Amino acid sequence: MTKEQIFVDLQQAMVRKFELSEGAVTRQARLLDDLDLDSIDALDMAVHLQTFTGKRVPLESLKNVKTVGDVVDAVHRLLSTA
Repeated sequence: MTKEQIFVDLQQAMVRKFELSEGAVTRQARLLDDLDLDSIDALDMAVHLQTFTGKRVPLESLKNVKTVGDVVDAVHRLLSTA
């Protein structure tokens, strides 16, 4: 799966789940500062990523992510180690 495919799915999920505009969810968007996501939102996102990838997404792999692009990179790494 490419990073672009991961980004598109994540963007669509964030628009649906968190009622964000598609234009706001860019690779550079900061989860906390720009998108105003909190820890509960992060858990929701982790659950979605597990469903999307079919793999358990360890929360520690998302611990240091700051941007949407960081999430995409973390998921891509997870899928690459399969």
